[in-house]
Amino acid sequence: VLQIVKESQQQHGLRHGDFQRYRGYCSRRLRRLRKTLNFKMGNRHKFTGKKVTEEILSDNRYLLLILMDAERAWSYAMQLKQEANTEPRKRFHLLSRLRKAVKHAEELERLCESNRVDAKTKLEAQAYMAYLTGMLRFEHQEWKAAMEAFNKCKTIYEKLANAFTEEQAVLYNQRVEEISPNIRYCAYNIGDQSAMNELMQMRLRSGGTEGLLAEKLEALITQTRAKQAATMSEVEWRGRTVPVKIDKVRIFLLGLADNEAAIAQAENEETKERLFESLLSECRDAIQAVREELKPDQKQREHSLENDSGKVSNIQYLHSYLTYIKLSTAIKRNESMAKSLQKALLQQQRSDEDGKRSPRPQDLIRLYDIILQNLVELTQLPGLEEDKNFQKEIGLKTLVYKAYRCFFIAQSYVLVKKWSEALVLYERVLKYAREVQSGAGAHRNSLKELPDVQELITQVNAEKYSLQAAAILDANDPHETESPSQVKDGKPLSERFETFCLDPSLVSKQVSLVHFPPGFQPIPCKPLFFDLALNHVAFPPLEDKVEQKAKSGLTGYIKGIFGFKS
Repeated sequence: VLQIVKESQQQHGLRHGDFQRYRGYCSRRLRRLRKTLNFKMGNRHKFTGKKVTEEILSDNRYLLLILMDAERAWSYAMQLKQEANTEPRKRFHLLSRLRKAVKHAEELERLCESNRVDAKTKLEAQAYMAYLTGMLRFEHQEWKAAMEAFNKCKTIYEKLANAFTEEQAVLYNQRVEEISPNIRYCAYNIGDQSAMNELMQMRLRSGGTEGLLAEKLEALITQTRAKQAATMSEVEWRGRTVPVKIDKVRIFLLGLADNEAAIAQAENEETKERLFESLLSECRDAIQAVREELKPDQKQREHSLENDSGKVSNIQYLHSYLTYIKLSTAIKRNESMAKSLQKALLQQQRSDEDGKRSPRPQDLIRLYDIILQNLVELTQLPGLEEDKNFQKEIGLKTLVYKAYRCFFIAQSYVLVKKWSEALVLYERVLKYAREVQSGAGAHRNSLKELPDVQELITQVNAEKYSLQAAAILDANDPHETESPSQVKDGKPLSERFETFCLDPSLVSKQVSLVHFPPGFQPIPCKPLFFDLALNHVAFPPLEDKVEQKAKSGLTGYIKGIFGFKS
């Protein structure tokens, strides 16, 4: 049962979450099965209901009829669940379809109790029935009944996985992983507080590869936070307490610490990048919700600014706090990407790899440009213009990232052998680093998360000596003096066949073979002919050869009528 269901789902839409396409496939397959088995429900004019009984189970396709009925009802329910986010009334239709799917699953389980069905199919039918029952109870928020059904399904699939080979056990283990978040969420709603931590660990282990499982975990975690958000009423930031009345903002702030902890515990860069994107997306939604509250409060905010001599309103300060979180998260994300690129650069220097595009210092420069732009936006947040400590911290962070940006610009100049420019930039890096060390003082705690400046100074000093040595060797390199065989005069290959010349551009993509487009060449003009003799020729008279025109008039007309001829 499970193998048929999974193969059909993966091949007909559920790989991309398209439940409507899968429902259409189930309907078409049902029609084909009924036609093949001659098991039609009446004709065009009259419906005659038929039921599959044990007596007609001569072909396993009769069981497929009921299975496809259940799958069609389930896929329609999942389609309605997606649409119910914007149209809540569709939830009633969703529950009706799930009940229909459970009814078909019960019929399948009853038929599989026949002696004609093997033990494996009987167990799978029971597990399928338990899974759909658990889904229905889960939507009804009957947590205890849903948990019992899911546990029964999980137990059956685990036993089946242990009873067969590893290849066959993969499907059963995948279904167990899909059910586990629902079981933990039911346990949390029943009263098990440790279930939330297990949900977060499952989210980390999913790693972004299991699309449906990751979406389900996100939805379950959001529902859990929504229940906790009812107890949250205010937030404190930089010595000021601000009330939080917007539910979406409460949910986001409650999950902020968990998201940051999950990012810190991420095992690989791909998982970390996915978590960063998820956090930034939630933050943008929260900021949008605050902006909608800011629009009707515009006049009150302006009045508050006049009366409080520049002090921003609570909703505006909350907006600044959320913007600070968004920009800080973007900086951490770009810094994480910069670290991974630096590792890739080091590996590239040790072993050159062909095939894929290798990272370059220019990629890092772009990342640090974005970080510096984010720091500039941080200094312009409303309500923080007069916070000297905050401005000092941002200034020190700006110097650190400027130092790293200058370092990688110098590295890019080294690659093209611009020694003097690279040396000047290395000196600029040392200048920024010394400014950071001299001004750190009371702000050392805020600089702990930043890249180590002392390590950068050590690396720059080493690079300076390497650069000076490379510049001296480059100036004294005998290969740089061009020999006659290496002189290139700019002529294309078609004009220097007689001269041997070592031209590396001949094996490149911009080879010069001929002048194109070719140059203009002079050609003779088309001659013009003038007939000058015509003006001096006297033509002979032709009067004797021209016939005299007959006289016409009334006389000629009368003669013509009576047949007289002149």
